[in-house]
Amino acid sequence: MDRMKKIKIQNSNKEFTVGKIVCVGRNYAEHAKELGNEVPEKPVIFLKPASSLIFSGDEIIYPSFSNEMHHEVELVILIGNKIKNAYADESEKAIAGYGVGLDMTLRDVQNELKKKGHPWTIAKCFDTSAVVSDFILKENYNLTLEEEISLTVNGEIRQKEFLNKMIFNPVELIEYISSLMTLEEGDLVFTGTPKGVGKVNKGDKIYAEIKGVAKLECTVN
Repeated sequence: MDRMKKIKIQNSNKEFTVGKIVCVGRNYAEHAKELGNEVPEKPVIFLKPASSLIFSGDEIIYPSFSNEMHHEVELVILIGNKIKNAYADESEKAIAGYGVGLDMTLRDVQNELKKKGHPWTIAKCFDTSAVVSDFILKENYNLTLEEEISLTVNGEIRQKEFLNKMIFNPVELIEYISSLMTLEEGDLVFTGTPKGVGKVNKGDKIYAEIKGVAKLECTVN
């Protein structure tokens, strides 16, 4: 079994093989503003490869081609069935579970690419750039969006917000993404990060949590 490709479910032997990782940028207004970006009218979408995925307890490896890696904590949605051009009710049914994740970003690389009008891919797709917790099945947890999402680095709170501050909620995101591409069982959707992103260094210990949903921890190396 290739552990890099399997999502674990809390209190269950059920597993999902990871397909693609679809990420949403600028889904919290305050985060868009802190990076000097406009608040979007539609979700900003980009992809990470499954090869970038690691799990709670694993190490985030600092790439040699960057000097400014940032943490971004996010609610992650696990897709449970194939959908395309889904309406809201189909999008809701396609959500299999929830976890917490880190979208690690090479901010210096991203800023250079943005200046040139190039895609952000290099800043987002490096090995260990996507970290996820174990997931809780939707049937075992009713997400209200009143949950608090938070991230600490070496015990210091960096990000702390309520999920209801998202501009586009999970169902709206799934509905929109499915209008652009087919979503399949095992796909992951990273739903965007709140304000407070910042630099991490080698040796830093990161702890992320969505209260009542999931938590993860890892070290930067």
